[in-house]
Amino acid sequence: MENTIKSRYNELHELLSSFEKDFEKFYDKQNKSAGTRVRKAMNDLKRKAQDIRKEVQDMKTSDKPEA
Repeated sequence: MENTIKSRYNELHELLSSFEKDFEKFYDKQNKSAGTRVRKAMNDLKRKAQDIRKEVQDMKTSDKPEA
């Protein structure tokens, strides 16, 4: 279980770190191509977050005793 937590956290952290430069290029230098990459990266982040939310919900419901 501990390994999964760190794995998920590391996945999110690496994803965020991977587009830090594009954020800087877009917001500091108004580079439009970097803005496109930021939008794509944000979609990837959204998908990853949805996967993790589903995993958390599945884990919560699997721990409930059946009535």
